Amino acid sequence: MSALRTLRGIVAEAGAGRRRGLPSWCTAHGPTLAAILAAHRGDDGPILVEATCNQVNHRGGYTGLAPADFQAFVLGLADRAGVDRARLILGGDHLGPNPWKSLPAAQAMDEARRMVDAYVRAGFGKIHLDASMACADDGDLPEETIAERAADLCAVAEAAAQGAEKPLYVVGTEVPIPGGELSALDALAVTPPEAARRARELHRDAFARRGLGAATERTIGLVVQPGVDMGNDQVFAFDPAKAAALAAGADLPPGLAFEAHSTDFQTEAALSALVASRFAVLKVGPALTFAYREATFAMAQIAATLGIEPRPGVVAALEAAMDADPSHWRPYVAEGDGTRVARLYGLSDRVRYYWAAPPVARACADLEAAIDGATIPHGLLSQFADDPFLEPAGSPLSKRIVAAKVGAVVGRYRRACGAP
Repeated sequence: MSALRTLRGIVAEAGAGRRRGLPSWCTAHGPTLAAILAAHRGDDGPILVEATCNQVNHRGGYTGLAPADFQAFVLGLADRAGVDRARLILGGDHLGPNPWKSLPAAQAMDEARRMVDAYVRAGFGKIHLDASMACADDGDLPEETIAERAADLCAVAEAAAQGAEKPLYVVGTEVPIPGGELSALDALAVTPPEAARRARELHRDAFARRGLGAATERTIGLVVQPGVDMGNDQVFAFDPAKAAALAAGADLPPGLAFEAHSTDFQTEAALSALVASRFAVLKVGPALTFAYREATFAMAQIAATLGIEPRPGVVAALEAAMDADPSHWRPYVAEGDGTRVARLYGLSDRVRYYWAAPPVARACADLEAAIDGATIPHGLLSQFADDPFLEPAGSPLSKRIVAAKVGAVVGRYRRACGAP
């Protein structure tokens, strides 16, 4: 059975009320992705990796990668991790006009069509169609227009699909801001069941008007707000009681389940409760690179304690890069005495935008070499990296420290989704 068919089966079971789910790993950071894939080596289940419209698009996105480049990048990481390529499902998240919303709608939608075409031609099998953002000449955007634009993009995807296995689709727009809220929130509303039904029906009808009934049959996910979100210093924990009406009253047809965004930093119990509430796909992003940052800073502490930390250190290199280009962290961090701590340690993990900066990448490589070449007492390793006997023993110590930190997040999600 292909990985896409396995995903359809998981979603169908979740929609029918059985406890099944799959994590969606939403990151384009190579070392973090490598650690995620390594955590999957012990079994043969599907692995869902997603890129957003801002990270990866036909113009390169902020990673500089087009969809075909990202596909090759992830497949290469899988090969190096010893993971069967056939297990991988690549997804495109928030595919729509968002990166070009400052343009008039006609231009923004033309860019979105080109992006969707590139994603599908590159073999991405799970496509989230999201045209909910108003463009420069839109004003208030009716739900009917959102659904019509999603159907427009679906038609492009269907035309671009190659081979016997067509894409699976996710629709719906009740999502938290990608990467975390810009400011603290006082409360968070759960999507009412009638709103979920209306979103589903509007998309179904818009697809039907374009002759896309087959695509409707392959629509597996409805994005709604279950009451989870996060900011730089704030996490809204999932409350099953508040989402009970949504889970029971959304009237999901067979083969359709919910998709949850911004589940970062939820407890394992909360993640399990989300899965039990018919959320088949749990998206996580900043929590993964946050764990990578923790691992790297732990290595810096170990090296500093032993007097072997290379200069300039990783933290200094990161801070210099953040000073030189504050655009990735400034909107998330308030002015004041806590700025330094908030931008380095905030839950939104704005640090993730700076690892690829050449001075930071060099500092990381130097730090890893120092750690791998040192004899580190188990007690010191345990103090900063949790486990003094990190596995697998044959790998360089720096890789094991990263694998342990990122792997702990991966394990929490996989257990919550029912993996052994």
